[in-house]
Amino acid sequence: MLHAYLNIFAIFALMFLGYWLSFKQWFSNQTAEAFSKLVLNLALPFNMFLTITSNFSKEQFLHLFSGMIIPIISMSLTFFLSLLYRKIWPTKSGRGGTFTTMFTCSNTIFIGLPINLAIFGEEAVPFVLLYYIVNTTFFWTIGIYEIARDNPEFQQAKVSFHPLVVLKKVFSPALLGFLIGICWMMGAMPVPDFIRTFGGYLANLTTPLSMFVIGIIVYFSGLKNLKINRDVLGVLFGRYLFSPLIVWVLGQFITVPPMMLAVFIIQSSMPVQNAVTILTRAYHADEEFAASSLGYSVLLYMFYVPLLLKLIL
Repeated sequence: MLHAYLNIFAIFALMFLGYWLSFKQWFSNQTAEAFSKLVLNLALPFNMFLTITSNFSKEQFLHLFSGMIIPIISMSLTFFLSLLYRKIWPTKSGRGGTFTTMFTCSNTIFIGLPINLAIFGEEAVPFVLLYYIVNTTFFWTIGIYEIARDNPEFQQAKVSFHPLVVLKKVFSPALLGFLIGICWMMGAMPVPDFIRTFGGYLANLTTPLSMFVIGIIVYFSGLKNLKINRDVLGVLFGRYLFSPLIVWVLGQFITVPPMMLAVFIIQSSMPVQNAVTILTRAYHADEEFAASSLGYSVLLYMFYVPLLLKLIL
């Protein structure tokens, strides 16, 4: 347990380094964008490919997909719970859809992957990706629709999404790396040494660059600009109480490997998705609310995750 805590502390030390280097003007918002592209388009795909081809057999992997039912059901229940929450404690006008999306969707890659790697090692990566597939699909379909509805000038009938745009977001380079890794593993083909070495260097960039991105985002959001209110507290309850609790309850009825359930619980309790602040700006929703929810969820997670590990490990 102490080893896991020390690994997590190292992860957050990288985030604080990203924050400090932003303060020193080494990093800018453009740096965060470049690092995000590096992670999502190069480092993460190789990470997924090498993990699958190195750690799993065909039989082991086929057994994994039976567990995907838990994130599907849990995210659906969390979504409807957010709507019920809004009925009981109505959110401020113009932020209801953003509230629902942040209540339901978590940061499964930029924080979720490094934290799970720190706790469980490479064996957790396929479980991380199973949750990521469901989370990303929900976020770029229902989630973005909910955010768009917060724009007072948007009529519901006018909100539409091109199928190719949605497919591009869901079938990201990370997921494609995962799928290629599955095909490679199913075919029992050896990975050439050059690809393993070259890909390994890129894969090792995933954690430090991801946490630098979070540190940069927190810095440029401005700590003094983060405002706590009832709606932000509702988002935090959704992220850190209701979402993981639903996953845990489902795990008592649906039998999955213990590590898979633990990873799903951790993934379900991650901070708010990075992209929410960008989307609220694009759709003229409540960007300040989104930035405050993201900032507080990231900062509080440092104190929350040790308690969560104490309960589930």
